[in-house]
Amino acid sequence: MDVYEAVTSRRSVRGFKDRPVAREILERVLSAAAWSPSGSNIQPWNTYVMTGAPLAELKTSAVERVAHGDAWDKRQYEMYPPALKSPYGERRSAFGKERYSALGIAREDWEARQRAAIANWNCFGAPAALFCYIDRELGPPQWADVGMYLQTVMLLLRAEGLHSCPQMAWSQVHETVAEALSPPDGLILFCGMSIGYEDAAVSFARTGRAPLAETVTFVDN
Repeated sequence: MDVYEAVTSRRSVRGFKDRPVAREILERVLSAAAWSPSGSNIQPWNTYVMTGAPLAELKTSAVERVAHGDAWDKRQYEMYPPALKSPYGERRSAFGKERYSALGIAREDWEARQRAAIANWNCFGAPAALFCYIDRELGPPQWADVGMYLQTVMLLLRAEGLHSCPQMAWSQVHETVAEALSPPDGLILFCGMSIGYEDAAVSFARTGRAPLAETVTFVDN
């Protein structure tokens, strides 16, 4: 798979088979992803990988917690500004509409929407998950470095025939994750990432992208 195919075939998959992912594949991906760029090569990512019984236990704990309606943990960062200005708000709304339409869920069907959301904390059935932390004392440039690292991981997973779904939703239950992983106190959970083989039977809508002219300006004269 060449780089262009990896980029264009990568998407946030929300339905995985229970087929295990070999540890040697995950090690190969993460070893290569270590070459991701970072300012002055400080490599600010701190990654935990879970599979098997430990992941199953975390899924159960998180799903039960969310299903019971427990309050979210105190935020360590804001996922989105309180009000998303145009065009960002419209793009987010369009994504939600496309996702729930693909699942056959009506806008007013709150219970079905909740069930779909809770699937986040079951990793959409994925047999492997990655949890990425960053030191709380680092700043926006280092958060950008982490984003480049995670994108590299996702593209390498595609090269291995795997799919993924990065999930900031895990930051809402970061204390539950910490109980399972025991990270150092100075780290913040940025996101989780479900990893596995896609279940093609699960319906989805491929989210579109803005036209090039809307996001890119060429200056050549």
